[in-house]
Amino acid sequence: MFYYALKYVLLGPLLRLLFRPRIEGLQHVPESGAAIVAGNHLSFADHFLMPAILKRRITFLAKAEYFTGPGVRGRLTSAFFRSAGQIPVDRSGKEAGAAAIREGLGVLAEGELLGIYPEGTRSHDGRLYKGKVGVAAMALGAGAPVVPCAMIGTFEAQPPGQVLPRPRSVTIRFGAPLDFSRYAGMEHEKAVLRAVTDEIMYAVLGLSGQEYVDRYAAVVKAEEAAAGRSGTGARRRRLPRR
Repeated sequence: MFYYALKYVLLGPLLRLLFRPRIEGLQHVPESGAAIVAGNHLSFADHFLMPAILKRRITFLAKAEYFTGPGVRGRLTSAFFRSAGQIPVDRSGKEAGAAAIREGLGVLAEGELLGIYPEGTRSHDGRLYKGKVGVAAMALGAGAPVVPCAMIGTFEAQPPGQVLPRPRSVTIRFGAPLDFSRYAGMEHEKAVLRAVTDEIMYAVLGLSGQEYVDRYAAVVKAEEAAAGRSGTGARRRRLPRR
């Protein structure tokens, strides 16, 4: 109930006023049945914009830190994310990836819409980074289509570290669903998971027009933080055109 109160009464109207979202390709999101929406992740606002514009309820796998923050602010943030139907995922340790996949498969088993950011974290510089293979494992394990999605303009509206967003128009663009049924039963083969993930990221890249970096965002962030610099150490390449 709180999810729909946020969507239609509390948060949705405010987001539409602030960001004046332009929606493209909404017809590509299935009206029913299990499906994954896989997108780039440029801003904290992404978590709320997509639920605000989709007709269906969507559940995101959100980092556990949103649910464990200290003090009054932490408790309010946790209550907000839980009420909005978001699922906490611990991203540390060897079992983190497996736990995220289990949670995602549980959502899909209910025939619901699952939202995921394959990069695993927000882009710190507006570029698109290498996707983690969990999205492929969930798509193959559930036999669900993957709808690629690009958030455009949210980085400029609310870049990492900025608390309040700047009012500006953004675009949310959906692509045609990707069908991976040809890989049924192969969700434990690493080469297949990598190929499927790269195909998803290529589709997102085609929608977003971002520069692509063939490294994991979290690794690049850690290296740049350790070196006390920004954006100079990443090895870049564009995915080949098909």
